[in-house]
Amino acid sequence: MPILMKTNMGLVLSVYGAEFLQSINLQGIPLLIMFILITGFINLFIGSASAKWAIMAPVFVPIMMQLGYSPELTQMAYRVADINKYYYSAYDVFCIIIAFAQKYDKKMGIGSLISVMLPYSLVFLVTLVHPLIVWMLLVLT
Repeated sequence: MPILMKTNMGLVLSVYGAEFLQSINLQGIPLLIMFILITGFINLFIGSASAKWAIMAPVFVPIMMQLGYSPELTQMAYRVADINKYYYSAYDVFCIIIAFAQKYDKKMGIGSLISVMLPYSLVFLVTLVHPLIVWMLLVLT
């Protein structure tokens, strides 16, 4: 049995998390952008999308529901943040990309690869956040 089910930590974190967000009046687009940034940060440490969602969903879906946002909106914001990881933290393909890159540039390393891919990652993130904001403003949730 997962630890979150034994201790009800998911429920505790979601209730107190929603109360905290209400107390600081963080709602709407800033809330979703903060959620996307948190997910992007967690991407650096957990590579598997399904494992990450299994950890985050029991906490963030109830938080967003208590604040009046649908689970679909939470899932969409999660996917926007998660798709972005493939540009800067695809651990399983880093060695293959570096091997091909070193064929043309012998000095290519992980830092060089990240510095080359980071602008694409940021543009892709900004490009994907816009439809999410439009979807939210049109009240399609």
